[in-house]
Amino acid sequence: MSAVRLVVYSDFLCPWCWNAATRLASVQEQLGGDLEIEWRSYLLRPHANPAGRDLAKFRAYTQSWLRVAEDEPRAPFQVWASDAGPPSHSVPPHVVAKAAAALGDEHGRRMRLRLFRAYFAESRDITDRATLRALWSEAQLPDEAFASCDDPVYTRRVLADHEEAQELGATGVPAVRLADQDFVLVGAQPEAVVLRWLRRAIEARVA
Repeated sequence: MSAVRLVVYSDFLCPWCWNAATRLASVQEQLGGDLEIEWRSYLLRPHANPAGRDLAKFRAYTQSWLRVAEDEPRAPFQVWASDAGPPSHSVPPHVVAKAAAALGDEHGRRMRLRLFRAYFAESRDITDRATLRALWSEAQLPDEAFASCDDPVYTRRVLADHEEAQELGATGVPAVRLADQDFVLVGAQPEAVVLRWLRRAIEARVA
């Protein structure tokens, strides 16, 4: 029997996506080989801000992350505590995540986790090239492979993921769907809800 495949649309700049990623990691551990997760890109900020960035305003915005943190204690957050950033747009971390995933599932998992944690728990600008390069090394990915991030194929894949999500009616993130269905469930659902839904999908495959 083939595994149930879950497609997840997510943005590294979305605090609720960090919560969802944390819950899905737990769900995948519980379901083991019965579940495969495919991560796809959604761009809350698809274009770089040409007008510049206001660090003080951004730091005040990150106060709202504390409310998100209350919803999922396993996903660490802190109010922005550095002079880095704020992030310019959503594309750069997605491109790096795609390049990492191309090296293998474990490489992709480590890079994805590193990006979320660096942004929400360490106040690091994950749209900055030097920061992304450092995170690549910290995730223990092959140093020479970082240059692959410049391949335009990854940017095209990121944009294609985003267009797909919008065409399917995903109005925000996180959003998930079963790979063989077009119905998209939007929002950081409770772990128990997702687990029950996926177990039913697995049971339906057996039946």
